[in-house]
Amino acid sequence: MSTEKILVADDDATQRLLTEQYLKQAGFEVVVVSDGQQALEAFHAEKPDLLILDLRMPRMNGYAVCQEVRKTEEGESVPIVMVTGLKDLDTLERAFESGATDFFTKPVVWETLPFRVRYLLRAGRAIIDSRQSELDLLRAQRVAGLVHWELDLNSLSANWSPATRQVFEVDADTIWPDLHAFLTDVHPEDRTRLREQVERLIKDPRNSGSFLLEHRLLIGDGKELTVEQQGELVIDEATQSVRWLGTMQDVTERKRAEKRIHQLAYYDPLTALPNRELFRRRAEQALRAAGRAKSSFALVFIDLDGFKYVNDSLGHDAGDELLYMVSDGLQKTLRSSDLLAKFNQQATDNPSLSRFGGDEFVVLLPEVSSKDTVAAIVDRMLSNIAAPVKTQGREFEVTGSAGISFYPDDGDSVDTLLKNADIAMYQAKQGGKNCYRFYTPKMDEFVQRRLSIESRLKSALANDGLSLAYQPKVELKSGLIVGVEALLRWEDPELGKVAPDQFVPIAEESGLIGPIGEWVIRTACRQAKSWHSGPVGPLQIAVNLSSHQVRSDDLHELVEKTLAETGLDPSLLEFELTESILMDNAERTVSMLQRLKKLGVSMSVDDFGTGYSSMAYLKHFPIDTIKIDKAFVNDISDDSSDAIIVRAIVGLANGLSLNTVAEGVERREQLEFLQRCGCDQVQGFYLYKPMSAQLIEKLLVETDNAPQVVRRAVEL
Repeated sequence: MSTEKILVADDDATQRLLTEQYLKQAGFEVVVVSDGQQALEAFHAEKPDLLILDLRMPRMNGYAVCQEVRKTEEGESVPIVMVTGLKDLDTLERAFESGATDFFTKPVVWETLPFRVRYLLRAGRAIIDSRQSELDLLRAQRVAGLVHWELDLNSLSANWSPATRQVFEVDADTIWPDLHAFLTDVHPEDRTRLREQVERLIKDPRNSGSFLLEHRLLIGDGKELTVEQQGELVIDEATQSVRWLGTMQDVTERKRAEKRIHQLAYYDPLTALPNRELFRRRAEQALRAAGRAKSSFALVFIDLDGFKYVNDSLGHDAGDELLYMVSDGLQKTLRSSDLLAKFNQQATDNPSLSRFGGDEFVVLLPEVSSKDTVAAIVDRMLSNIAAPVKTQGREFEVTGSAGISFYPDDGDSVDTLLKNADIAMYQAKQGGKNCYRFYTPKMDEFVQRRLSIESRLKSALANDGLSLAYQPKVELKSGLIVGVEALLRWEDPELGKVAPDQFVPIAEESGLIGPIGEWVIRTACRQAKSWHSGPVGPLQIAVNLSSHQVRSDDLHELVEKTLAETGLDPSLLEFELTESILMDNAERTVSMLQRLKKLGVSMSVDDFGTGYSSMAYLKHFPIDTIKIDKAFVNDISDDSSDAIIVRAIVGLANGLSLNTVAEGVERREQLEFLQRCGCDQVQGFYLYKPMSAQLIEKLLVETDNAPQVVRRAVEL
């Protein structure tokens, strides 16, 4: 099958490049030139199937090229498209008079360009076919969906070409013998408009010239078609008879294609909501209208919380289903009559909901200035999002975070308003999610710091700017240090010491958490091996795993490779995971942890007791240790509710043959209580703060010079 060849002539290099790229991606062969003379030469040499000509070019403009091409036999029927930044009717009329088939206006909607070209090629081929067989007119008209007619303006009687029966499958001379009969089959919504246009033509035919009309037609058993009527006045000076000659073409498929192109260009294919481009157009209109009326409007930027979990755990089909349900719920919320009553709005300026891609939605609330009103609407939208939904046989509670900006207070352009609403939305996520924030100028400072942290963090990762601190774990029965927990630290030359709770979330959002997590595992393993081979001796080291690492297919390979490279005994490596990470796609997590356990490493549940209320999962996961969260240790005493919880956790662990480690021990009474209730190990500032590898080595070597003996850390 031959590839259709397109000739593109444009003196604008950027326009040429973009046109060439989009057409080549669509499978066309493309020839590009930069002026009119080259275009004419290339047409004769390359014999293209379609020409795209810029109107204004050096040496020969688009009009002249079009006229010269039409003079040739091979150029008589080739489709020619004119590209212009001018939108006045005289320019377009001159283009068609020069022989143009169609026109594009700048800026070109590049995504729809291949569709337009394919349609023009298809239409062009139909015309060529008809001209190749003048003797077979009926066949050509049937292919083109085109018939011709004649209307006597005195009697209004009509005559139709024989092709009407083949094209429209009706006996036109019988059912449409005159204009009045034809108008009865015009779609009721178009009938009045068409009758008025025809009456104007009949009233003053000599000054009417030619005409082009489009309307819908109901034929047969109610089949709806879209037809294009084109005609011109013919006056017989000898007899003074006046009649119209014209054609009627079935353009139903063309209109459907145009509608489809419009849908693809301006609407989200999943939710059928307006996309970013259409939203921007509507927002620009709202901005101009508000500027003229000196009124205000609000933009609401909504992002779903936890949507990635659905995608990762159930797949993108489930994620798409969830997005559709959320968008449907938001549309229903915004369409509710009592909501619109709050605005006292007309149907023409209703709230507009759009999907920006992924799990981001934007709402335009026109003609509103009250923060209380907007807050009530956003509250309702977030409540709708938070309602439990069921997909793939599972029920989810996905929440949303929203940011709100106002015109003109928070910006005088659509881009600025969107940016500020996005900033406010991020603040809502930082504030606990499932809430909203109004934009304030102070938020910019937060964003700048966040961007600075992200940039500096990338530099720190690339230039060994990160470090690990190690907090000892003490065995309560012996008082000996039996292990350490590796903790990530960062001190930046410009930012100073940055707390993990500030930079770790940014690392997760920016994708840096993957390489940072890999660096932590490799560094911790090398340090543990160094201690083992040196005067410290064997000392187990615990590394925290992020949800990103657990979801990664490369984790097992990374650990296996790191153990082989460092030569570390796998029993000296322990991984700590929170309950929420364990339950994030539990089936897949169990499989990953079992593969790691086969390498010989240990597993620990961190922050135990603060996550899932059901503890049945403990028997399903390959876990060795439970770490009691410091929230239960902080206010512990013999008769407190926290004490009951701690005793229960220790008892549960003993029953399952699991070790227990209590975090956050800062006072002696906490230590003594944990010893009495049978907790195995503790860590906290009362014993040791996190310290460098050198201080750990100094501590252990100085307290006991026998390197293969576990050292006493504190006298209990």
